[in-house]
Amino acid sequence: MSSRTQTAGMTHKQHPIGSGFTAASTADEVLEGIDLSGTNVVVTAGHVGLGREATRALSKAGASVTVGSRNPDRAGPELAGIERVEIGRLDLLDPASIDAFAARYLDSGSPLHILINGAGIMGGPLVRDTRGYESHFATNHLGHFQLTLALLPALRAAHGARVVNVTSGAQRISDIRWDDPHFTTGYDGHLAYAQSKTANVLFAVELDRRWAGEGIRGYAVHPGIIVGTNLGSSMPEDQARAVNLAMGLIDESGRPIIDPDREKKTPQQGASTIVFAATSPLLAEIGGVYLRNNDISPLDHDPKPVTFGPEGIVSSNVVPHAINPESARRLWELSEQLLKA
Repeated sequence: MSSRTQTAGMTHKQHPIGSGFTAASTADEVLEGIDLSGTNVVVTAGHVGLGREATRALSKAGASVTVGSRNPDRAGPELAGIERVEIGRLDLLDPASIDAFAARYLDSGSPLHILINGAGIMGGPLVRDTRGYESHFATNHLGHFQLTLALLPALRAAHGARVVNVTSGAQRISDIRWDDPHFTTGYDGHLAYAQSKTANVLFAVELDRRWAGEGIRGYAVHPGIIVGTNLGSSMPEDQARAVNLAMGLIDESGRPIIDPDREKKTPQQGASTIVFAATSPLLAEIGGVYLRNNDISPLDHDPKPVTFGPEGIVSSNVVPHAINPESARRLWELSEQLLKA
């Protein structure tokens, strides 16, 4: 499981391990037989979509979950009936909110065994935070980067922890725009989203390199394509419907089309790879990898352009630029500089 391969000068660990689960497996099936009693989890946006399903399944297995939400009052009803859940205010576009959330957790004195960086935005018009940072990069990557570093003492205290970054097959579309990550010119919402998803993978790669010696492992997870996760809430409703129709994700009546072998999944199926990364004993000796369909993705050496349609997408396997170790180190250093600026 810990084998590495040298490819075009780059060492990688992207080798499927034969987990026994499939694209259709659910979060409950992945967690069957796993006792998470005494395990503490933080899930960003753990009250909606895939985050809520991960929260529910992890709680059902015995974990205590802290959910980060921009609006705790709105999150409360969404989590009603789920045991051992607390909610804290967390706005990933606001550095002060991130620090306050982390400080509250650290003040509790609880170790943190699992951190799921699941919140995200997709598409929509150009938005910048108060620092001038483009919102996809700032929310999907930089906010989670700041949160993870702030929670490092609690991760260390767990004496064995996992950080799971929820990414996307969109990592295939764009590398990091090193000369202009904040789109000072030529903004494209799809490219902005894709760049942020590549950043999620590179972050997991470098986190694992830096922190594996302390028992903290990093993973990036592509959950599939799931309708109704709130991910595209920044898009107008008619635009979101048109996108979902074009991608073959809904029928003319607006009902989701479920076909897990072609990436189209229920929330229960989509959350399965997230909890697999967070808990599976099969990953005990490996980290810094990109996962899909409850297994490690193979590396796609000849990536084709991503196309969408009724048959699904060409591939969501990871591509070289998303796991390049030099890029991962460069992004970490850039992220530190952006937080200090």
